[in-house]
Amino acid sequence: MSGIKVLVAGASIAGPALAHWLRRRGAEVTVVERAPGLRPGGQAVDARGVSKEVIRRMGLEEVVRAACTDTAGAHTVDADGTVLETYRAEDDGGDGYIADVEILRGDLSQVLYDDTRDGVEYVFGDRIAELAQDADGVDVTFAGGDRRRFDLVVGADGLHSALRGMVFGPRERFLRHLGLVLAFYSVPNEFGVDRWMIDHQDRETGRSAGLRPLKDATHAMAMLSFPAADFTVDHRDVEAQKNLLRERMAGLGWWTPRILAHLDDTPDFYLDQVAQVVMDRWSHGRVGLIGDAAFSSSPMSGGGTGLALVGAYLLAGELAAADWDPEAGFAGYEARMRSFVEANQEIGRLHVHSLLPQAEPGQEPEEEPDMEAFTALIQRAINGAELPDYAGLPDAGVREPAQP
Repeated sequence: MSGIKVLVAGASIAGPALAHWLRRRGAEVTVVERAPGLRPGGQAVDARGVSKEVIRRMGLEEVVRAACTDTAGAHTVDADGTVLETYRAEDDGGDGYIADVEILRGDLSQVLYDDTRDGVEYVFGDRIAELAQDADGVDVTFAGGDRRRFDLVVGADGLHSALRGMVFGPRERFLRHLGLVLAFYSVPNEFGVDRWMIDHQDRETGRSAGLRPLKDATHAMAMLSFPAADFTVDHRDVEAQKNLLRERMAGLGWWTPRILAHLDDTPDFYLDQVAQVVMDRWSHGRVGLIGDAAFSSSPMSGGGTGLALVGAYLLAGELAAADWDPEAGFAGYEARMRSFVEANQEIGRLHVHSLLPQAEPGQEPEEEPDMEAFTALIQRAINGAELPDYAGLPDAGVREPAQP
């Protein structure tokens, strides 16, 4: 064991994934999560390209695939339900629009927690209230009153990262709203959704409504989006979010009214702006950031989970390779991740742009995209991070996941 003590804030995906690799490299890891437990359900997330290799190296490929949604593909439909386009999970070697490794965020979080909980300390229902760092460590005061000292602290606490605000400055400095708002929640499967996702987009208004299958066939996941030049609703004010969604989605046809009818009885409503986090640096002294807290690419990139998994592998590896020197370790992590992050963020921006209302009549049409450059960008977003084998570093090896 290195004796290095690391505190990770956030127990969704990036946090437990980082805990896995930090533990394997010999660190003593504590994960603090403000929620009272793991959050179930949530949006379907994908692993493509190099992120699937990280899952394999974690020893979790079999258990992750067993927990996948088993989505066969997606149909885009018009207001009458007529199929316009079809995408299949096996397209592009499983790395296409619908990935062959697609899993609910909450299910992946559970897999990662079960994998790490026997070798990692988890503290639920608490959060970092204050921290002060010096040349040798970080003193942390928790909201529950506990005070502890760590060698390193890493924020994996999402788009609205409280740790980022404490150490790096106000969220407005780093958050880039992309002009779209996204909501999703589970609904009774009165629509006959099976293994195929269904998506309806209104090009004139830039709004969309869709349904995706769940393993529990009695329910489906609703997905709704609408354009918004700004977004001022508090991300914790659920009633205000529901009212906004009803207002902005009014008049959209297809099955939208039936989907909205379940707003008040769903157990897992989520709505937030589609936004990215753009920072010049992801570390300050002994405090670093990972996942959406550092480099959110937005859900529209399809690459956020891949960034979290790859980032976890590289951050733990680079810190261990630097003998836990924060300056060198964080610098190596940033150098290896930056191009990969930028490619995924560009994909996210382009996807949002394609969904927003088209140009007004009389305006100059946009230039046709350079498809060769676009294809190269997609490849960089999927496979654009090199994964060193970190031969010679401590590796405690793969553990059998704990039984739920």
